[in-house]
Amino acid sequence: MDNSRELIINELLQIYSVTKDLDDQTIMYSRSNILRTFFQRLDYLAALDVDELLVEEIVYELGPIIDAIVRFRNLYSLRLELENARSILASRAPWLVLEEFAHFSNYCRLAQIEYRGAGLKPGNTVVFIGAGPLPMSLIILCHQYGLRGVGIEREPDRAELARRVLQKLGLYGQIRILDGNHFLLPLKEKSDLVMVAAAAGPREEIFSHLAKVLPAGTRVSYRIYEKGLRRLLESSFTPVLPEPFEEYLRIRPEPPVNNTVVFLTVRK
Repeated sequence: MDNSRELIINELLQIYSVTKDLDDQTIMYSRSNILRTFFQRLDYLAALDVDELLVEEIVYELGPIIDAIVRFRNLYSLRLELENARSILASRAPWLVLEEFAHFSNYCRLAQIEYRGAGLKPGNTVVFIGAGPLPMSLIILCHQYGLRGVGIEREPDRAELARRVLQKLGLYGQIRILDGNHFLLPLKEKSDLVMVAAAAGPREEIFSHLAKVLPAGTRVSYRIYEKGLRRLLESSFTPVLPEPFEEYLRIRPEPPVNNTVVFLTVRK
């Protein structure tokens, strides 16, 4: 498929027509291979080198259809994350399974960016809002750089699955998972970096709360997609930041990384 406007729009419309009426349970648990095929096609579209003017035209023409497609993509991404977490639990070589996952090299590079961009040191504590059932960012940061981690997850079943995964990987004492959301902050211990997951929301509410409770000098990071169709198909957007936050660094992607990492500091 080339990058022409008509072909891209037709592809998106086809995916929309099949997935728009599917309920959450069907997307999460259907055994049909067609959903995986659609997810892979969206991955392909997201990776296309598409002119920004064309992206704006697609947004104008499709509007709410994009939102429905992103809903499907987000739910199927969660499905894959749950499946990957269970694969780790079922394996006698959990680290080998982890390293074979798609985008593992992407997460490794992101961990390096987060570590350097926040000026972290071994023994520092990283808090991750929206950890999910397989907190890859925390796992790699803490394992490779000797950090301590706290993951915050609002869905109790996903939080418990994450704890089991961490125990299987031998990281249970190094990373702990809390049930809840951003209102758990501030924690008793010092947070050297607070990371906001792409899927964590509502983002503006999260940043509004963090601005009120985090001590001056605390560093915060979040990830966005700034180019091409990926910025439409991924669940991230640039939040409106409250006054105490000041952006001090923005690291744009180089392969294998697809997303920009934005670093903030609390200035009070």
